[in-house]
Amino acid sequence: MLYDCDLHIHGLYSGGTSSNMTIPTISKQAQLKGLQLVAAGDILNKEWLEHLKKHLIEENGCFKEEEAGTYFVLAGEINDADNVHHIFFMPDFASVEELRSRVMRFGRLDGNGFGRPTLALHAYQIAELIIECGGILGPAHAFTPYYSVFSHFDSLKHCYRDFAEDISFIELGLSADSYFADLIEENHKRAFLTCSDAHSPWPYRMGREFTRIEMKKPSFGELKKALLKERERIRLNVGLDPREGKYHCTACNRCYSKYTLENAVKLRWRCPRCGGTIKKGVRDRILELASFSEEVHPAFRPEYLHIIPLAEIIKLALNVENINALAVQNLWHELVSYFGSEIKVLVDVPIIDIAEINEQVANKIESFREKRVLYIGGGGGKYGEPIICDSEEELERKKIELSDVLECRSSFRGQKTLNEF
Repeated sequence: MLYDCDLHIHGLYSGGTSSNMTIPTISKQAQLKGLQLVAAGDILNKEWLEHLKKHLIEENGCFKEEEAGTYFVLAGEINDADNVHHIFFMPDFASVEELRSRVMRFGRLDGNGFGRPTLALHAYQIAELIIECGGILGPAHAFTPYYSVFSHFDSLKHCYRDFAEDISFIELGLSADSYFADLIEENHKRAFLTCSDAHSPWPYRMGREFTRIEMKKPSFGELKKALLKERERIRLNVGLDPREGKYHCTACNRCYSKYTLENAVKLRWRCPRCGGTIKKGVRDRILELASFSEEVHPAFRPEYLHIIPLAEIIKLALNVENINALAVQNLWHELVSYFGSEIKVLVDVPIIDIAEINEQVANKIESFREKRVLYIGGGGGKYGEPIICDSEEELERKKIELSDVLECRSSFRGQKTLNEF
């Protein structure tokens, strides 16, 4: 069977997370989004681990929240001594306890705000411990300018050393897709995960990126097979267009002014407009490391489907400023309740059926499906902005009108609907 999975989220004991990030709420919201398997993040934190044991039931290698029926895999994120983040997955609570006991002396694990611990260990040392305890790991949001493997190292080999060949997957992060990541040849050996890194449970955050994986039943064992050996089981990566990511373009981290890499170097990475620091964008960093000048993928690589959260589309359709506006949330709930999940509304439900509930939203979704979308690229910590055009004429007109701000363009390739995979 095929399962839609979000394999990187955080619980309520991580810094900057919603107090609603509890297993019952996550489970319920995952069902509304259309997710069947979610990472039970932050498993090294004692308080969170107790919360998991209270709310999850083990069923033949699977962990399940009974009320909503969502499956969970035990997972976590670690910041290492070089400020590189890694996500990892463990088979059971016993292996988690063993790992906890072995890393406790290298950093604080417990208490509020310590869901993602910082350990006084390098990546290769963390890899060795996780593998010895029966887990698997890979770099988290591998291309972002902060806390990522490719922001601090030029290759996985340099980061993980003797354990580089044990790194079987890479989490792409919001500012990269398969096109960009596969420009680097060593990545062709690894599976790609697209995950939300959500800090709140609401479906415009959780599941904004997800991976479709073929499994007999959701479990650590089945996930490990897909990531280590049978990579053709990863059937689809789904995520934002990279231009929507906060760090896609090279930009000032204070006023968000964008710069070419050449100009940023000439300016010595200092913004002349506000004095802020110019941060190298994901696009420019990947092009620095690129092995290829054109799109190329290994045979097992699935399609990458670009997507826009439904609440964001509703906001644009209703022409309101806030994604949390009552009108947006009410219409989101009406659509999801009627059609079953956000994913179905976005890519599967016939436009004529959506129009019976709201014609403006139906028109925007139709334009999104037909790729009438432009993007003002994100950068410096500010998310990019999608512009959904209602016609080909409007698309061409806005390309001209907004030519001075449509920067950091990446190829927007044709995409299939989820039903076609």
